[in-house]
Amino acid sequence: MHISIFGLGYVGAVSAACLAKEGHQVIGVDPVKVKVDIVNSGRTPIIEKDIGDIIESVVAEGKLSAVSDAKEAIEKTDLSLVCVGTPSQLNGNLDTSFVRRVCENIGAALKEKDAFHVVVIRSTILPGTINTVVIPVLETSSGKVAGKDFGVCNNPEFLREGTAVYDFYHPPKTVIGETDARSGDLLASIYEKLDAPMIRTKIEVAEMVKYVDNVWHALKVGFGNEIGNICKSIDVDSHDVMDIFCKDTKLNISPYYLKPGFAFGGSCLPKDVRALTYKGKSLDLTLPILNAILPSNVKHIEKGIRMVMEADHKKIGFLGFSFKAGTDDLRESPIVEMIERLLGKGYEIKIYDKNVNLASLVGANKDFILNRIPHISKLMVQTMDEVMDHAETIIIGNQATEFRDLTRHLRNDQKIIDLVRAIDNQVSNESYNGICW
Repeated sequence: MHISIFGLGYVGAVSAACLAKEGHQVIGVDPVKVKVDIVNSGRTPIIEKDIGDIIESVVAEGKLSAVSDAKEAIEKTDLSLVCVGTPSQLNGNLDTSFVRRVCENIGAALKEKDAFHVVVIRSTILPGTINTVVIPVLETSSGKVAGKDFGVCNNPEFLREGTAVYDFYHPPKTVIGETDARSGDLLASIYEKLDAPMIRTKIEVAEMVKYVDNVWHALKVGFGNEIGNICKSIDVDSHDVMDIFCKDTKLNISPYYLKPGFAFGGSCLPKDVRALTYKGKSLDLTLPILNAILPSNVKHIEKGIRMVMEADHKKIGFLGFSFKAGTDDLRESPIVEMIERLLGKGYEIKIYDKNVNLASLVGANKDFILNRIPHISKLMVQTMDEVMDHAETIIIGNQATEFRDLTRHLRNDQKIIDLVRAIDNQVSNESYNGICW
């Protein structure tokens, strides 16, 4: 394919060299003449393992060249990758001025081009940028319509400095956000030889994925360092601890616990977070990440309460009472906290959970209900129908299978607040609301 790459910085130079090595005809575009001259002389504009040898080879073969003129590059190519920088502004917001400028130049070139052309944003951009900046600028500059006269895609990169060439050929995933299937097909074809999952999705999802990746990596670094600080203070080898921690790919290094939902609870997580942060405090350690976990959890409970209040109904029903489906454990259940606070505000509440039945409970759970939350035990009913008959707003508190078809039994005047995404076949937005989806 004939490909133009706008921006010969880190991402652009690596993408240009590797795509040319794959046999594509690549034109690099950069307003800095020194970079253009460096590439055309077969040298690398960046320091990165293996990239110098690749550029020298592909330039010699005539597969890679560089220019400063956007019009020339657009005329000679079918697809353009935008790889310009998106630095931080002083207030932390993203500076998209370089993306905007490149799109103006590309749009002006597209104005005089008849053939369908695909513009791919590979720069890191916040969700909504393509729809609010990229497409409007391209359409205004070209006088054409995105998805019809030209295509637009988002294709976030997952390159690490120092291993970028290896990462290009061995990505964890290839993500394409597309305005139309034709554009997505063309972009996907340049990655067809890569052994990696190909994910084609909505533009906004693709834009967000890169940020989730990077913020997660930053969080992992901070988490590891705070654990290391505690370990060092109590003379425990932090590397031994984290090596064992990372052996668990069923829970620790896995998708588990990473799906957005309601607050955590139960007999372990709150207690153990409190104990470890108390230990850190007793050692005079500053642990901002660990110390933020419980306050963040409280904020999520408060969000659930606000959603109920905003539904503006007094008759409330809870389906799922324990902190997890399939258990009768109510200790530190965030649902209990939510119910108690709504009771204090005067809401009329009924609760159903087939696993929480006073007649069958024994030991600690029965003691907890009778002695710690007796006022709540009086609100419990034996069937889901009793809750459905009573409630105007129904809150789903765990993922019990019996709640999946709830929408079939919904009255026109009822609303659902789903705290755990128990329902996939969502009804209209007016009737169904997920806590963070």
